Amino acid sequence: MALDPVTAAYRAGAAFSRSVPRPLAELTAKGLSRVAASVSKERRMLVARHLHRVDPTLEGKALDRAVDATFSSYARYWVDSFRLPQMSLEAVDFGFDLDNFAYISDGLAAGKGVIAVLPHLGGWEWAGFWMTQVMKVPVTVVVESVEPPALFEFFAKLRRELGMNIVPLGPGAVPEILHALKANHIVCLLADRDIVGDGIEVEFFGEITTIPAGPATLALRTGAALIPCAVYFEGRNGHLAVVEPPMEVVREGRLRDDVRRLTIELAGRLEGLIRRAPQQWHLQQPNWPSDYVELERIGKPHPRPEYGPSSLAARGGN
Repeated sequence: MALDPVTAAYRAGAAFSRSVPRPLAELTAKGLSRVAASVSKERRMLVARHLHRVDPTLEGKALDRAVDATFSSYARYWVDSFRLPQMSLEAVDFGFDLDNFAYISDGLAAGKGVIAVLPHLGGWEWAGFWMTQVMKVPVTVVVESVEPPALFEFFAKLRRELGMNIVPLGPGAVPEILHALKANHIVCLLADRDIVGDGIEVEFFGEITTIPAGPATLALRTGAALIPCAVYFEGRNGHLAVVEPPMEVVREGRLRDDVRRLTIELAGRLEGLIRRAPQQWHLQQPNWPSDYVELERIGKPHPRPEYGPSSLAARGGN
């Protein structure tokens, strides 16, 4: 059966990135990113809107340069990801620094697992590979179930090659996540975008939207450490993981109220992590209600999530 064009393109990109010297892979990816930034009107507009939310002083040519830099950063993300499986552990370790790993090791020592909450920023898969292969720590990653299935399987296979346990986002995810936490895994949740549309309403970069309720709900239910973190590109080939202090996860009242309180705090933590390097924030999808309105205005309507009460938060009542 012939592959769909998108899956075929990703496979070709992976093969090319692994078969040529890194400088050539980077140069080619950067060139393609410039093409994508120029021809994809809606993605360029969305990246500009997101960057302007993070830094309202960005206007005109400065904003255009920041958008170009974001597309270039995204190209670097894919080059890194495609090349990681064939890299030596020594090279991966050499290219990686981590601030405050003690927060993660302390969480694992408690034996209830760690929930690492990240934004779509920098090269987080490098950190996952480092954790699983260098530190020998089990990592479970919850990922979006993209279409077509062949494309999802391509992404899942890539991350399995990096040693990660992959859980597709959906109704069956919760039991697998609970099992992983019980087995004392690090569970990675990308939580700056509410893909399903059942999250908690928060003010995020000055505008009301929703972000996932899952991280807070899982932490309250399991006692796992809830730790915001991010992985940044540093220099030409380096990566820096920043681990923040664990959030204080305590029950103060009804579960849904505690989930809301923690999720609002989490939104603020994610804002701080993104502000450290906004041009490495690879969010190219609508993330606020006004984004959907603007897409409709330019003739590029995008399906909206069906917003409703959090499926995770609603499972346990009080």
